[in-house]
Amino acid sequence: MAEHVMATVDTPGGDTGSKQLVYRDEALEIERVCIDTIARTVPTPFYCYSSDAIRTAYLTLSAALKPVGASVCFAVKANANLSVLGLLADLGSGMDIVSGGELERALVAGVPGSKIIFSGVGKKRSEIARALEVGIHQINVESEAELDAVIDVAGALGVRAPVALRVNPDVDAGTHAKISTGKKEDKFGIAVQDIPALYTKAFAAPELDPVGLAVHIGSQILDLSPYRAAYSRIADLVRLLRSQGLPIRRLDLGGGIGIRYDHGTSADVGEYAMIVRETVRNLDCELTVEPGRWLVGPAGVLVTEVLYVKKTADRLTVIVDAGMNDLMRPAIYGAVHPVLPLKQDRQGNSHTYQIAGPVCESSDIFGTYRDLPPLRSGDRLAFGCAGAYGASMASTYNGRDLAAEVLVDGDRFRVIRRRQTTEALLALEDETEWQVSSHSPTDLRHAC
Repeated sequence: MAEHVMATVDTPGGDTGSKQLVYRDEALEIERVCIDTIARTVPTPFYCYSSDAIRTAYLTLSAALKPVGASVCFAVKANANLSVLGLLADLGSGMDIVSGGELERALVAGVPGSKIIFSGVGKKRSEIARALEVGIHQINVESEAELDAVIDVAGALGVRAPVALRVNPDVDAGTHAKISTGKKEDKFGIAVQDIPALYTKAFAAPELDPVGLAVHIGSQILDLSPYRAAYSRIADLVRLLRSQGLPIRRLDLGGGIGIRYDHGTSADVGEYAMIVRETVRNLDCELTVEPGRWLVGPAGVLVTEVLYVKKTADRLTVIVDAGMNDLMRPAIYGAVHPVLPLKQDRQGNSHTYQIAGPVCESSDIFGTYRDLPPLRSGDRLAFGCAGAYGASMASTYNGRDLAAEVLVDGDRFRVIRRRQTTEALLALEDETEWQVSSHSPTDLRHAC
């Protein structure tokens, strides 16, 4: 397990949220709200987000991209809370979705279908139909089989479906293997060499409006050079298709801009904008980018309480009430989130602790942290950079409640998702009536 240092307020995330988390009078505040005050009202664990950090990140990215004419669609999978989506929608953001459920969330948050892009490799026909019914901006198609499904659904509805073909450029984003999406062995996208024939097919289908191409090479990208490689290949492909008389009006450049979970430097969005300008700006296409983590990751913390301090021969292990079901990234990717105590220790004492959750899995370990103050039962900690892929990936494993979400705005806060209790979850499993199959034993064997 990696060892991590985090005992100061110099929080990670670059310019995307660190200034909203500060110590005042030895107490950790998010914006102008003491997190301990929230914890006296909202039981731990809970997620807490800074409105100002999200606004600042969105406006910073939008300003960087304005000279190249690129619009922003937030990747809903990073944080699908309605209040977060509404905040971004009010700023003018569109949405990038990967499921029918995310589509409905975006619509309820006030985002019109015309500002929503539907990505993802496994869209159901019912989801495609719903997207077309609400006037989706475009559907990013990832295979010929999916293209055929869109043709069928659009034909049945009597509409033309706006589609972009997602290209797999075979570019290694240099990120974790489990969040890489642009190499040829990944499940995403269509091989470059297969695009011309499939785009020709789309252009010939009266049920389709082929609008352009899409690409997304991965997530948590800190070295931006893979973007240059991918976008250059897309630019070459645009020129090839146009030489064959096929129009390309839009380019969806995907997301994946990374943040730092330590004290390093985050990805420079100014450099990213320069790469966009130098590779695809002169193609005269409508450009869209789809960041998720960069906009909301540093804006959030996961607040937890120390249950026990366990002493063994070689270490001190702090058991907290947040588990891998609340923050999956350490267990899945070996990621280490920063940790801040809610109260500073002015005496200068420090210890090294392994921090672990209560889930019955050996992988329920958040990391080993140096330079933390002495901890005891009842103390509270905040895991930083938890605004992305925290609540959105959470589960009820081990019969644990889904934690509440809280939004801070200046000197006020409110619960934006109530805790989903065991009682509420049990209600979903109330007994229903048995249904008798109408198949004969012979029919049933054939059906299976």
